[in-house]
Amino acid sequence: MLTEQEIMNDALMTEKQLISSYAVFLAETSCQNLRNEINKIITETGQVQFEIFNAMKSRGWYNVKNAQINDVQATYQKYTQVKNQL
Repeated sequence: MLTEQEIMNDALMTEKQLISSYAVFLAETSCQNLRNEINKIITETGQVQFEIFNAMKSRGWYNVKNAQINDVQATYQKYTQVKNQL
């Protein structure tokens, strides 16, 4: 029998996988109407994932380290440079 924590962890991992799969599908879709619908689904799935994450975090089942502002800025700059090189 699975614990509540194991069930929630499985749900969280499933939502993350769904978001990744939808993103690939979005990238492969040329129909604008379908792209719009997939974007809505990604947003809704992201919200569910965040709610599960918050529930786990509030129970102490998912610990995160707060990012330092310098780390955020460095990461932003790094990926801005990568984007500009493309």
